[in-house]
Amino acid sequence: MTRPHVLVGHWGVTGVTAAQGLALLAPVGVALLQGGALKAMMLIAAVVVVLIWELLFALLRNRRVSFHGLTVAVIVAVLSPALLPLWQLAIALSLGLVLGELVFGGRGFGFVAPATVTLSVLVVSFPQAGLAPVSAQIALATVPGALFLLYLGLMSWRVVVGVMLALLALQGLSLDPIAVATALSFGLVFLACDPVAAASTNPGRWLYGALTGLLIALFSAGNGAITTEALVFAALLSSIFAPLIDHLVVLADAARRRRRFG
Repeated sequence: MTRPHVLVGHWGVTGVTAAQGLALLAPVGVALLQGGALKAMMLIAAVVVVLIWELLFALLRNRRVSFHGLTVAVIVAVLSPALLPLWQLAIALSLGLVLGELVFGGRGFGFVAPATVTLSVLVVSFPQAGLAPVSAQIALATVPGALFLLYLGLMSWRVVVGVMLALLALQGLSLDPIAVATALSFGLVFLACDPVAAASTNPGRWLYGALTGLLIALFSAGNGAITTEALVFAALLSSIFAPLIDHLVVLADAARRRRRFG
């Protein structure tokens, strides 16, 4: 019914980071073309902040610099508004990376995606800034990376289907499929389906996806469309409940086995 968590399985932490980095190349390239010099400066600033914290924690723990936070920098840069002051980006990214990943020991030891934490901090602390909507071009550029991660087993199709089924059940025919696919594409792939944050049991992935879809619909209520902010907060809350969902699935499976063989 279950399989080992992907980060302790065949790929390892470095393999997961490398795969995510490759999957991010196309969407970040499109974001840079659309955002120009401002987006490029934002990406450079995000990378510098991440490297500073990675180096600091490596020195404190007497380890090599991991560079796993680079994918966090890219995701945050894509979803941050081009006019966001760089000091606000630095504060949010510092809190998100440290509290979401580094204090737990690095990639694979926490239970939330640091990019999701960063974007949540950005919205809560600097609400006037907001988050950048995902354009149709970025959405299309995300597709090859999503297929790549699905092929490698680093992204669960069950989560994606669970999200869509929940949205269909709650909003039905009022959904514009193209608008929904555009709004969800990047965040769904790199936030909600993050292998650290998502549930790791197959039944749990269905439940996790359904919970994410429910929360997206709840947070988008009254806006007339799915927003990036709604997806970010849905991904954050779902990831907090993901360990509990997996635990309940394991308990249910153990109880079923006892009834069958006991």
